[in-house]
Amino acid sequence: MIVRREQLWQRLGNLLSTELPPQLLPQLLSPLGQPLLLSQRRATLIVSRVRLFALLFAVLTPLWSVIDLMVFPLTLWLKLAALRGLVCLAFFALLWLYKPNGSLFNAYRALAILFAIPTLFYIASHTLLGAYQLSSFSAAVGAGYAFLPFVLMAGLAVFPLTLAENLVMALVLLLAQAFAGYLSWTTLNWPSFAGAFWLLMLIGGVTSLAGISQLAFMIALVRQAIRDPLTGVFSRGSGEEILSLHWDAAQRNNSALAVAFIDLDHFKALNDQHGHEAGDQALINATRQLQLSVRSTDSLVRWGGEEFLLIMPDTDMTQARKALERVQANGLGFRPDGQPLTASIGLAEYRYDQLQSRRDLLELADQRMYRAKAAGRNRLCALSSPAVA
Repeated sequence: MIVRREQLWQRLGNLLSTELPPQLLPQLLSPLGQPLLLSQRRATLIVSRVRLFALLFAVLTPLWSVIDLMVFPLTLWLKLAALRGLVCLAFFALLWLYKPNGSLFNAYRALAILFAIPTLFYIASHTLLGAYQLSSFSAAVGAGYAFLPFVLMAGLAVFPLTLAENLVMALVLLLAQAFAGYLSWTTLNWPSFAGAFWLLMLIGGVTSLAGISQLAFMIALVRQAIRDPLTGVFSRGSGEEILSLHWDAAQRNNSALAVAFIDLDHFKALNDQHGHEAGDQALINATRQLQLSVRSTDSLVRWGGEEFLLIMPDTDMTQARKALERVQANGLGFRPDGQPLTASIGLAEYRYDQLQSRRDLLELADQRMYRAKAAGRNRLCALSSPAVA
């Protein structure tokens, strides 16, 4: 069973032509479990493209009234023009009110509003047009309104969405199409409606593949940009960004936030005696051990050389100490000579230490790490006094 699952992920990865390892492919199916930085960048991109679409629709929607005026009766044109005016204002409001802030919930809401506006317009215009007897030419122009769901479904392709997100959006558009058919039940041309519905489903499948492919390349690019190439953990730049996000959340929710500096002991001597290749392998082994000992919600950052930063959101001082004691108990691997690889650890916590900025949090953890080194290394320091915990 496990072999078949791995083969499935491998085939999916080959189809998408990405460098994603199999363990990351589930991120294409659902937003649950996606890294914080990926969610932030994806949310920013989604909102930016929502605003671009809103601008495009806000400009083009009222322009079509010129065509309506040429073919429809004046009473129908006035109603459609008023409807288009409301839609135009709604698009401009969306463009004005929504700015990228890195929140995936905010991105979902913007995306929902973007597609809700033309969907409601489609249903309302469909109802209006159905109440009038149109000539052959005006009926042909009116039939153009029926293409709006297809435009919206195709528009999904520009957003980096997971399979679950694509299915939800496509389902809403399909339900709108079905509801429009229900409104004109008595005059509905069933063969034509069934063909259009099938085509809409087909377009939805193609756009889902396009959105997933976009997301796959985005995951690969973000992973390359935010990860340390040697160890695979977060790089310092991305670590600072992650800490900033968690600090803001801790202040907003008055929640705990712990950080720990982990400095591998006597690592320069290891490099000098055994070479940098052996040192690199020791770093890789140490990061693997660290990742096995911490939670999936914690972020491990290579801060520089042999120094790591562990960011633990929603973790108070007591919980953080227990986690780091578990790290020490599990070990960090071995040096080339067979001796255990140890570390000096400095721990600080936002609420426990009553800190005013994330820079203070980092500096205090760094100071305590140096106290642990000064006290003999291979220990954890979580006190402000010279004593070592």
